[in-house]
Amino acid sequence: MKPFINLDELELEGDDADGDFQQQFGLIATKIGAKKLGYSLTIVPPGKKAVPYHNHRNNEEMFFIVDGTGLLRFGGNEYPIRRNDVIACPPGGRDVAHQILNTGDTDLKYLAVSTMDPVEIAEFPDSNKIMSYVGHGWQKDFRHISRADQTVDYMDGET
Repeated sequence: MKPFINLDELELEGDDADGDFQQQFGLIATKIGAKKLGYSLTIVPPGKKAVPYHNHRNNEEMFFIVDGTGLLRFGGNEYPIRRNDVIACPPGGRDVAHQILNTGDTDLKYLAVSTMDPVEIAEFPDSNKIMSYVGHGWQKDFRHISRADQTVDYMDGET
């Protein structure tokens, strides 16, 4: 296995539209032998976004804009983004929630790099959801999504 790949060689997956969300992505990390970081190329068509506004409690993400223009929602603020911008999304609470939207007339392409901690909790401020999961990459041994306000007492249902 060679330790590099050209972006033109990536096999793209995805492209199913779901309302405002649509993306294609090409997995990179596993193809070049990465062990502790995940890398992928994401392509978002005009007017769309790849994923919901969210934050990670454990994993850190970095995005490098390869081509196009867009808008970064980050911690309650909005920033225009363009080619060659580098975006840091550290782990934390809703103050570091983030989302990238394509506001341009052409595809928005960006590299996504993330730590791959197999235990994660993510929050989705727009929909007030919480997701927890355990697993590596796309293979999750456990995943649960619920609304943040749907809590039960620690001893609820115990005998």
